[in-house]
Amino acid sequence: MGRHITRRAFAGGAAGAALALSVGGEAVAAPRAQLRGMWVATVANRDWPSARGLSASRQRQELLDVLDCAADRRLNAVMFQVRPTADSFWPSSYEPWSEYLTGTQGRDPGWDPLGTAVREAHRRGLQLHAWFNPYRVANNTDPSRLVPRHPARVHPDWVVPYGGKLYYNPGLPEVRRFVQDAMLDAVRRYAIDAVHWDDYFYPYPVAGQSFDDDYAYDRYGAEYNDRAVWRRNNIDLLVQETAARIKQIRPGTRFGISPFAVWRNRGTDPLGSDTRAGVQTYDDLYADTRGWVRKEWIDYIVPQVYWHLGNSAADYAELIPWWSDTVAGTRVRLYIGEALYKAGASGQPDAWQDPAELSRHLSFDADYPQVRGNVFFAAKDVANDPIGAMSQVVADHYGTRVQPPS
Repeated sequence: MGRHITRRAFAGGAAGAALALSVGGEAVAAPRAQLRGMWVATVANRDWPSARGLSASRQRQELLDVLDCAADRRLNAVMFQVRPTADSFWPSSYEPWSEYLTGTQGRDPGWDPLGTAVREAHRRGLQLHAWFNPYRVANNTDPSRLVPRHPARVHPDWVVPYGGKLYYNPGLPEVRRFVQDAMLDAVRRYAIDAVHWDDYFYPYPVAGQSFDDDYAYDRYGAEYNDRAVWRRNNIDLLVQETAARIKQIRPGTRFGISPFAVWRNRGTDPLGSDTRAGVQTYDDLYADTRGWVRKEWIDYIVPQVYWHLGNSAADYAELIPWWSDTVAGTRVRLYIGEALYKAGASGQPDAWQDPAELSRHLSFDADYPQVRGNVFFAAKDVANDPIGAMSQVVADHYGTRVQPPS
């Protein structure tokens, strides 16, 4: 039986088109729009560039190789980390060039990584989601290691040392405005497809330490009897204000967040998931991820469901339906963050030694129409694929290229 292929524009899609098939004169539905993404982590040179101080041409070629790998795997979106530590992977007027490029913070690398990434991703039919970390300043507690004109040195009162790192204080309105301005500079300059944040808001708890925001709470939290409520409101304001400003600056650019996957355990809150996670974003990171979805402040959410099917504390099979129920009835798209980095890694449970584990995740997701795609952590693992887990995902689920959801 012959197969006739016709091409039609994908309604609401970005560049490109979807295929409509006619088999023996009978129409066959085009592949359903689906986000297929991967994170490209630049912090500590995790995924790119491979080392600090490479030549501009070598850095550029490595970036093109990353994008080519995504296209070869039939992915359609890249979450590219461009502000990992209050620094910049573009010529920002707010913050210094990242040390992860040249080895020296503030040194011009001689080219524009973000501008190149946007242009070259689009040439390959990939969306480019610019990934920012709002509050992390440095992976050490020594401000003198920052360039002299770094905002954190110009405004030392903005900074809190905690857990061996430096953070901007989310409780200060001037900080909230500044970090928005710094991130949105990229939205003004480039046709990025989305602003993307990961799971860092208030920092993850460190045993025996407290985040010293007494000054900010005394000054700005007078109407709050509970510091936790005040902290959550600070993060709510950051999310809500950023969403509004993105729409003003570049309508059509999306806003997505990828949180730790447990909002609250059911033992804490009957609305929570049937999990027993040691961290709850609502209580420990002061991030009301469920609330942001229900209020439709964001365009998509990518919970990092980094556990295997059957995990006793946080079962993948529990969290997918919980998040599906959370987005139901909203316009917020649900994509699932996948722990590709665990596949074959030493010390991981037996489930992660099986190349089929991740493929089973996508098969499980198929029963939940709210799940509109998956994002894999991270680029180096997509390329190296030590036990073939990514190759099996591609073989089992990514037989043809598709457009991401509009």
